[in-house]
Amino acid sequence: MARKTGQIIRRGSSIWLVRIYVGRDPDTRKRIYIAKSIHGGLRDAQAHLNRMLAERDLGRNIRSSRQTLGQYLEHWLDISARPRLRPKSYRDYSSLLTRYICPRLGARPLGELSAAEIQTLYSELLDRGLSARTIRYTHAVLSSALVQAVRWKLLLANPAEDVDLPRQSRRHFTVLDVEQSKQFIAAISGHKYEALFALAITTGMRPSEYLALTWSDFDLERGIVSVSKTLGWKKGGWTFEDTKRKRSRRMIKLHNWVVAILRKLRKSALKVGPGESSLAFTAHFGGPIRESRFVTRYFKPLLRAAGLPNIRLYDLRHTAATLGLAAGVSPKIVSEQLGHASVAFTLEVYSHVLPHMQETAAKKVEALLMVA
Repeated sequence: MARKTGQIIRRGSSIWLVRIYVGRDPDTRKRIYIAKSIHGGLRDAQAHLNRMLAERDLGRNIRSSRQTLGQYLEHWLDISARPRLRPKSYRDYSSLLTRYICPRLGARPLGELSAAEIQTLYSELLDRGLSARTIRYTHAVLSSALVQAVRWKLLLANPAEDVDLPRQSRRHFTVLDVEQSKQFIAAISGHKYEALFALAITTGMRPSEYLALTWSDFDLERGIVSVSKTLGWKKGGWTFEDTKRKRSRRMIKLHNWVVAILRKLRKSALKVGPGESSLAFTAHFGGPIRESRFVTRYFKPLLRAAGLPNIRLYDLRHTAATLGLAAGVSPKIVSEQLGHASVAFTLEVYSHVLPHMQETAAKKVEALLMVA
């Protein structure tokens, strides 16, 4: 066949070398071909050649077929993902691809990756016991990488778009009800971390947010705390980072009794340490609090002593949201306080509170209409 369209060369009784011309080497001026061995009949070889030519004519960079999916993902993580992601998100992306995608599909040529292969992988991961949520998160990362491959003309289409994802069951978490919340508040009275626990159960902040607070984040005169950063621990030390989303940067109005506790803590802190830039909550020997150790040494023993359910520290955030919604606080206000991306997301997460809210609302409207 003519070199401008490609070549099919017999290599055996049922083996064909299919190659297509993609240009010349800028230094040596030698012709460069993309080649692949096809096992089967001449029709199979011709069909493969036709696909390669069609992709070239549609604008795909045919040379991308030389790199594997694993090579591409490593390149994408380095030059596309890293500059726009927070360090923790970048580590999560890299870990998901390394653990779940590359072992099974990393050696596949990028240009030959199919939706069926991705679907099969997800099915295998589900059979291994991986949660639907983790698979969906992994898929989001892989799909993002392949979308970029399409933009770079390395692929004609994103094969991940045609994959069915496992159904994610409604998230379950345990919260303290009103009476248990009162027990909790009574139990923290006089505790070394009374102010921290009070903030957690009333503001709905994430642990990574209130552990990062400095005294400059508080305006105790106005009774307000400003949330703008998070604290994290990784190999090598502590990291203070901006909150993940713009909506997560917010100001929260504090309960008066919480302000009173914070004033006492602030007064004690001024006697032993410097100023406004210092952390509001510190470990026993100073420095940031490591969440996992804090839970083991302080939070779980507190729950046991008070006879309360064995909840997670993060569940105090859910408790704060649930109490607010149950008390009739507008979902929009609760959503803003939590730093959620949208009110719809807040209502989805805390849908179990809606029946109570609807019942209360119906009674209020009925009372308004039935007034003589």
